[in-house]
Amino acid sequence: MFTPRTPRIVAARRLQRRRDRDQTGRFLAEGPQAVREALAADAVLELFATPAAIERYPDLAAQAPELSPVTDDALAALAETVQPQGLVAICEQNDVSIGEALAKEPRLVAVVAEIRDPGNAGTVLRTADAAGAGAVIFAGDAVDPYNGKCVRSSAGSLFHVDVVRSPLSVVDLLQDNGLQVLATSGTGEDDVDSLLDGGHLAPRTAWLFGSEAHGLPADLLSSADRRVRVPIYGGAESLNLAAAAAVCLYASARAQR
Repeated sequence: MFTPRTPRIVAARRLQRRRDRDQTGRFLAEGPQAVREALAADAVLELFATPAAIERYPDLAAQAPELSPVTDDALAALAETVQPQGLVAICEQNDVSIGEALAKEPRLVAVVAEIRDPGNAGTVLRTADAAGAGAVIFAGDAVDPYNGKCVRSSAGSLFHVDVVRSPLSVVDLLQDNGLQVLATSGTGEDDVDSLLDGGHLAPRTAWLFGSEAHGLPADLLSSADRRVRVPIYGGAESLNLAAAAAVCLYASARAQR
């Protein structure tokens, strides 16, 4: 049984660092939900599991291409959560080029532009998947989509949609591929409800989301087809990024159906 000092555990633990993930093209997925989705996507290379987890999740253990029993201490070294659930998989990254993603003519695309918070980025990824988006583009100096917290926050959605990493200058390419580009802004001249009521959200659409602290870069705002705000009907100053993304993406999903 593998311990924290076993070379395979030591090597796998390095994948907690972005540099090592980028060099190897691999990342860690933790917990039964992420592992189940990774197995379904044929992304798992090796599954580390404690004896208790193997007993609890025999279906996942049976599907693993390589199953490596580990001690509780070894699992704790690989996991990034306070109370790990006994399963950590080494997975292959599956980046899709922006050309490949757009060639599929997705009706709905989410772009996270220079969003650094992995929890926010993972939640937007999960929301985009739920709303039926075909691709999520991590643009510019955005968080690594394979960051452990981002993977956990995506709740398996990382394995369902095309994940694209691209330069910040994506608007022209999106427009050239027939998508209208809507930039979210607290001071936008359009609002989500008016666009929905006016039938403007039915066409193929890419939504641009910026960081909560800084919003979208000025050049992205100016090059988008519209600048759109989420209307605030109560006393709150604003919505957080994940909530605003949910409102926008579901408005499009409703209009497109």
